[in-house]
Amino acid sequence: MAVAAWAANTAVSVGNIRRATSSQKTGLFFQVTTAGTTASTEPVWGKTVGDTVTDNNVVWTAISSLYEELSVLAPNTIIELFEMHLSNNLHGSNDIYRWHEGCNADIDGNIVWGGNAYTRLPVEATGFEYSTAGSLPRPTLTFSNLDGVMTTLLLLVNGTTVGNDLGGAEIRRIRTLKKFLDGESTADPNAQWPMEIWYIDRKAGETREVVSFELATKLDLPGVKIPKRQLVGNVCQWEYRSSECSYTGSNYWNAQDQVVNTLAEDRCGKRLGSCKLRFGQNAVLPYGSFPSAGRTK
Repeated sequence: MAVAAWAANTAVSVGNIRRATSSQKTGLFFQVTTAGTTASTEPVWGKTVGDTVTDNNVVWTAISSLYEELSVLAPNTIIELFEMHLSNNLHGSNDIYRWHEGCNADIDGNIVWGGNAYTRLPVEATGFEYSTAGSLPRPTLTFSNLDGVMTTLLLLVNGTTVGNDLGGAEIRRIRTLKKFLDGESTADPNAQWPMEIWYIDRKAGETREVVSFELATKLDLPGVKIPKRQLVGNVCQWEYRSSECSYTGSNYWNAQDQVVNTLAEDRCGKRLGSCKLRFGQNAVLPYGSFPSAGRTK
C-alpha cells in the first residue's frame, strides 16, 4: 500500500509513516518517533536516514522507503530505470527519454512507474560503485543501437551543437522494486532508493550494435570549478546599477571616484570606496567582492 502524504493539523501516533507532499529524490519516508499533532505548514524534511525534524510537537525520523522490503528473507525484484534529460541550449530540446533494461523481472515490454512510461531497451550500467580511493566514480552506460535509435538521437543533437554527442545531458538512475510499479496492487511512485544524478561527459564508443557513454558527477565535469564564483578581493563583480548592485541614486561619480554631473558620465570604480560613496561610509554595502580575501593565512 502506498504511504500517505503528510497533512497539516493532523494527529499522528508513534510508528506512523508519511511521505513529503512533493516528490523527493532522497528515497526517504518519515516515521513518527514522538506522537502529537502536525503543524499548519509542512516542515523541511531531512536528507539522510536518521535525520530528525520537529513538526509542531511531533518528531519525525527519516527512514529508507525500501528498508522493510529489503530486510525480508525474499525481497521483491529490483527494477533499474534510466532517464535522459536534454537541455535546449545544448541539444535543441528539453526532451526526456526513459528506459528500463528489462532483465530484472519477468517483463517483456515497457513498464510504467510514477505515471511515466519506460521503454524496454538493452542497457548495461557499470562502474557506479563508490570507493575510498579518493577519486569519484565515472560509470559507463551502454545502450543497444540495433534499431539505430541512439545514432538518430546523436545526429539530432549534433545538428544543434556540432560534435556535442549528448555531452552535458543529465542521466538519472532510479531503482525501485517491482511491487511498486504502476498496475501493481502495492504501486507507490515514492518508494525508491535515493535518485542518482549523473551527466554525460563524453561518448566512449559507437558501433552499429551499441553506443557507450562515460558519465561523471557535476563536480567532476571538465572546466567546472567549485565555487564557480571566485573570491576576488578588490573588484566588485556586480553589474553597476543592476539588481545585485541596487544603486539607483542621482549622485554621480566616474571610475576614478570624481564627481560628475550626468548619468551618462556615471561609472563605478568597482572599489570598496566607490561603493561607500554611493551608499554611505557606515552603511551596509551590497559590495560584490571579498575585501578580506588574501588577508588571512
